[in-house]
Amino acid sequence: MNNTITAVKGLEAGHYTDRAHATGCTVIICRQGAVGGVDVRGGSPGTRETDLLRPAHRVDRVHAILLSGGSAFGLDAASGVVRYLEGQGVGFEAGPAIVPIVSAAILFDLGLVTHDVRPGPEEGLAACLAADAGPMDEGSVGAGTGATVAKGRGIASSVKCGIGSASLRLPGGAVVAAIVAVNAYGGLYDHKTGQLVAGPRREGGGFEDPMELLLEDDGSQEGPSMTNTTIGLVATDALLSREEVNHLAGLSHDGLALTIRPCHTMRDGDTMFAMATGQGPQTSDLTALGAASVEVTARAVLRAAETATGLGGVPSIGEINHG
Repeated sequence: MNNTITAVKGLEAGHYTDRAHATGCTVIICRQGAVGGVDVRGGSPGTRETDLLRPAHRVDRVHAILLSGGSAFGLDAASGVVRYLEGQGVGFEAGPAIVPIVSAAILFDLGLVTHDVRPGPEEGLAACLAADAGPMDEGSVGAGTGATVAKGRGIASSVKCGIGSASLRLPGGAVVAAIVAVNAYGGLYDHKTGQLVAGPRREGGGFEDPMELLLEDDGSQEGPSMTNTTIGLVATDALLSREEVNHLAGLSHDGLALTIRPCHTMRDGDTMFAMATGQGPQTSDLTALGAASVEVTARAVLRAAETATGLGGVPSIGEINHG
């Protein structure tokens, strides 16, 4: 059973993973084009082609979303996605040219292993060549390869994370799914139980509460700014307007806030995209779709932590709990 982003009809997903250098990128493709939306909430975002997705702009279809490591350098990987889609004849018809609409967001993974290797056009192309409609691999792969969380005391006390995905089918038949690469300053909490899942690691074992740590901080613990970001996509096969898709993008941030604390800080660049392929039910309850967007986003965040593996000397929660 496919419980990942590709459970949404019309979507394909693929990763490029470089574990040797702790970086990578992930692409989600809709060859027929999807109605797109975006909501940027973090204080330090790195994005490409986001204005096109907002209401009142002319181009109303997006053909791919790229999530990438490599900080601002990783936006170059989108050029490889554009080149691939153009070769496939996928894009917006602009006179004699085919122009693929590829939106992208990046996270900061520089320095976990190295700072001078980042995804570029060839890596973006490789992610496209690996893309298919089957269940997507999760964990420390693709854009989540170098992702870490709980950095209130710096990278030395952080926890390895990755990229996760989850999906739901509503009673009316619509499928809603999310994919999230989690590289947050904050810690992670189970939104069902309230339990702390990952916080800054204590030397003697266990986690510190990241919210308490921040609220009691006198400023001496602040690490480098602009080194965190959670990026992702919520998607549905329902038929939605541009305004409705942007509404889902905004609601999906509730799923981040339920599981990541603190969330949307000035030290993060949190960005969530949305896509509606229109290949499922032609009528759907927007309220139910919104609630599902929140839930699958929260589940995807936790999956990113549960499926991660240690890298660069930073252990995952699985390794900590069984170590």
